[in-house]
Amino acid sequence: MEMNYTLVADGEANLAAGKISVNSPIGKGLLGKSLGDIAEIQVPNGVLKFEILEISR
Repeated sequence: MEMNYTLVADGEANLAAGKISVNSPIGKGLLGKSLGDIAEIQVPNGVLKFEILEISR
């Protein structure tokens, strides 16, 4: 499944709109990653793996 996320400040977070807080577990796991990296992120339900396909600003 391909998903698009925008990393935002806590007050702007809205998962339904694809905006994830940089302080959330997923946000922290994605910060600092580069194109092609695989991010393995520990969440309450286990480990999620994300492949970074695109980075934009």
